Amino acid sequence: MNPSKKVSAHIVAHASAADASRRRFVASAMACALPALANPAWAQAAWPKGPVRIIVPHPAGGPADQIARLTGNGLGQALSATFVVDNRPGGGGMLGAQAVAQAKPDGETLLVNASVHVTYPALFKQVGFDVIKDFAPITQLTRVPMLLVINPQLPVHDVKGLIAYAKAHPGSLSFGSSGNAGAAHLAGELFKQLTGVDMVHVPYRGAAPALTDLIGGQIQLMFDPASSSMQHIRSGKLRALAVTSQARMALVPDLPTMIEAGLPGYVLTNWYGLWAPKGTPAATVQRLQAAAAQALKMPDIQASIRQTGAEVVASTPEEFARFVVSEKDTWAQIVVKSGAKLD
Repeated sequence: MNPSKKVSAHIVAHASAADASRRRFVASAMACALPALANPAWAQAAWPKGPVRIIVPHPAGGPADQIARLTGNGLGQALSATFVVDNRPGGGGMLGAQAVAQAKPDGETLLVNASVHVTYPALFKQVGFDVIKDFAPITQLTRVPMLLVINPQLPVHDVKGLIAYAKAHPGSLSFGSSGNAGAAHLAGELFKQLTGVDMVHVPYRGAAPALTDLIGGQIQLMFDPASSSMQHIRSGKLRALAVTSQARMALVPDLPTMIEAGLPGYVLTNWYGLWAPKGTPAATVQRLQAAAAQALKMPDIQASIRQTGAEVVASTPEEFARFVVSEKDTWAQIVVKSGAKLD
């Protein structure tokens, strides 16, 4: 063989061997990297290290507790971890929220609260924490539109008719709620503020006794979640006039929104969110949001949420942060104008 050809062949063989070696090295490196990409928990030094507490600043058995337990079950399945609901009622919900604000920001203490979370500064002179700055927003879990329901003996069949009747009979209508400064109370106050009607608020200790008196005619109207009022609407004991959300509800698609029914600017829904303490690592927040979104898509959890009269949201941390700021202003204006106070 020609010496020059031998040299060329040797160079080609050497280059091929080097290329093969490089390919083996790259493949090995990718094999090592893939588990970390596929399993962020492995890459984040085994988070969580123990059970994750979800603090609910309300009693067990209530709507916030139900949403928290459904969320915790779903998060546990999605992350193969243990989530425990810890009810911390008291102080109108502030005690539990404060416990989360002061917790170690390691992703192992979380908060599930309702829209009342953003009303604290308007309701109390001293809160002890900043409802915006002291929390890392993870996701808005659900929203809970309310239905405007009336006693069928009231001679009106739509929102415009109700407004006209209230103006023609000032002070004669009473609206009930599940308690002072709650979502149902503030929904009625917003109705008064936008229409100028004179109605009397009657607070109850829970929605059930309020509905009983509404059916019995002791009060004439109420803003109530569909979960508790739908059975009475179907039986004809109550008449629904509108839904308080921006869009119609899938549960009652023929029922107009308050805006469609002739009251511009009326949008108000109760809602539930998931937060961590300020300073929780962004990677942990993102993992929790992704797991919550996955959990809220689980058919059994979705079905259970619908039974509470709620609709799934699963927003991003950024979307939830913007939403909380806007909601703080919305609810605060209603509280201040109405002078609402917690019991």
